Amino acid sequence: MKIIIITGPTGSGKTNLTNKILSKFKNGHELSTDNYYKTGLISNLLSKIINGYYDRKISFNYKLFKKDFHYICKNGRSEHIYTYDFINKTMKKSYKKKINIDYIIVEGIFSKELYRNFINYKCFYIELETNKESCMNRVIRRDIKERGKCKDVAKNDFLKSWDIYFGKTYRSENFVKEFVYSNKNDLYMEIKNKLNLKT
Repeated sequence: MKIIIITGPTGSGKTNLTNKILSKFKNGHELSTDNYYKTGLISNLLSKIINGYYDRKISFNYKLFKKDFHYICKNGRSEHIYTYDFINKTMKKSYKKKINIDYIIVEGIFSKELYRNFINYKCFYIELETNKESCMNRVIRRDIKERGKCKDVAKNDFLKSWDIYFGKTYRSENFVKEFVYSNKNDLYMEIKNKLNLKT
């Protein structure tokens, strides 16, 4: 299995880039860390008392993500997808079979922190080139439209998320940033050369 890891702060365009790659290359499957938040009473309680809870790995259901990731890698197929509802803070499991998976795109604010799951696979790491103001404007629009937030809350949440993301440190020196993506470079050729994916 080949792995494409897309990292960047909230609003940097990870999902948009993922969709572009999936439309370009065949047999890909997305695992978005946004769909693996913990649910339930404890999670709801912690979200009220921990500042920036949903931007910290404590909110991430690592066990469930790991189970899905290794199943797909072992079998080359997926039986279901998860979708997280940011308004109701619930997770929906939909049974949707996909076969002949050749590569997985792992994208989201936690993707870099999951590096230890990928070290035995052929990987391509993408760090998105970011501009704080552009990211903030995209997040505010998204959060008002899709997550039921008012503008001030969306802005404050973004600023917390930005500081948390760039304040993280990573314990492994083996994790290196291979490729910084902007609209100026030919990402598809880079991926094809690195992973030899079929268009």
